[in-house]
Amino acid sequence: MPALDVMWISFYCIGSLIISVGLIYLARNKVSNGFLRTIVNLFAYILFGLGTFLMVLIVATWP
Repeated sequence: MPALDVMWISFYCIGSLIISVGLIYLARNKVSNGFLRTIVNLFAYILFGLGTFLMVLIVATWP
C-alpha cells in the first residue's frame, strides 16, 4: 500500500478515536435517557475499537 494511503488511513483512525472520546463524554455527562446513553456508548466503543485495531495494524505492518 502506498505511503500516502497509509497516512490517510492513520488520519481516519485518529479522527475516529477523537470522535469516540467526544461521544463517551456526551453519553456520560449530557444524555439523560438510559437507552440512548447505552446506544451512544456502544457506538463509541465500537468506533474506538475499530480505530485502535486499524492503528495497531498500520503500525505493525509498516516497514
